[in-house]
Amino acid sequence: EDSLCFFSTLASTTTTAAATTNNDGSATTTQLTVPLFFKSTNKRQQTTMSDPSHTAGSEGMPEGRSPRFTQWIALVVFSTVTLGSSVELRNASSMATTSDQRWAIFCSGITFALSVIVACMHLHPLTSIFVVGTIAEGILILILSVFWSATVAVVSDAGRGLAVSADGAVSNGNLYYFSWAGFVCTIMLIVSFLRSVYGVDVPGEIKSRSARLTLWSARLASALIVMGSCAKILGDECDVSDDKMFCRRTKFGLSVGVIGVVFSLSVVGLKIATSSAPFVAEGAAAIFLAVMDGFGVAYITSAKGPGSPLGNLYYFTWISFVGSLMLTASCVQDYQAAQQNDPTVPSGNPNVHMDNLEVPDV
Repeated sequence: EDSLCFFSTLASTTTTAAATTNNDGSATTTQLTVPLFFKSTNKRQQTTMSDPSHTAGSEGMPEGRSPRFTQWIALVVFSTVTLGSSVELRNASSMATTSDQRWAIFCSGITFALSVIVACMHLHPLTSIFVVGTIAEGILILILSVFWSATVAVVSDAGRGLAVSADGAVSNGNLYYFSWAGFVCTIMLIVSFLRSVYGVDVPGEIKSRSARLTLWSARLASALIVMGSCAKILGDECDVSDDKMFCRRTKFGLSVGVIGVVFSLSVVGLKIATSSAPFVAEGAAAIFLAVMDGFGVAYITSAKGPGSPLGNLYYFTWISFVGSLMLTASCVQDYQAAQQNDPTVPSGNPNVHMDNLEVPDV
């Protein structure tokens, strides 16, 4: 019964007004009957589309034009490059087409087709009402995010040999970098859709939840990639390699990734559960991770390390180090601010009441 109610709701219709501008500058309003599936859920946009005199929204966008139009165009570019690189890679191969190559072409082809269709529909008011702030746009963005996630997972896997070689180096720059760019672009589309349509400010919610939660979440994601990359290299190469230094550094990189995941996940969990974390513990964790990541960068990305080739391990090892430095700097700034704002603590006295320390959002 619930399924029947859902599909009957999608099949229900509503009358929507679309305004077009004539050559003489006058506006013509066209009444369209569209399914509720394509009805805008954005009240501001509903007002704009039904009132021809209201030609611009609060975000300054032209009538019927989504604030995500630029991101849709960027997604068209990223998907075009990714699709072209995937097809070229298959054509250049002297061996039979593999399932990984077919999957990369299929995913990039789907994202290219959907992105082009949505971007073209933005160009005319009569068609933009179907994809600007509607349930359909949200579903399309969700579908694209799934396909881009699958594309990134396939092309950046060294074992599949598409954009990354067996030793972890980027062998196809366009396929590697533009697939990641497309994935990031879909995340931006999701955030923009939630903010403009439903009023959900994801970055604002994360920032107001607790200080440095965004940085710790990014640090957790980078540590997961470092851990996964080192684990794969350890299993694929160290079982058959006689290079003991290489394997020792790979094991060290795996340890760095595991420790980073444990520390970051603990802090993120505390911040989500309690909106805060013990400041001393957080500061100590940030300093420890910064020192550890410093050694990680030195041993993992050096000439004898597993992350020396430009690839996921190289980039995310450096991202982890930079993130730890930013966390340490933020904690130091909050400590200094607490000293200045607390009149009961003499200047330069390190014995601050850390249990009651309130730090501003960063």
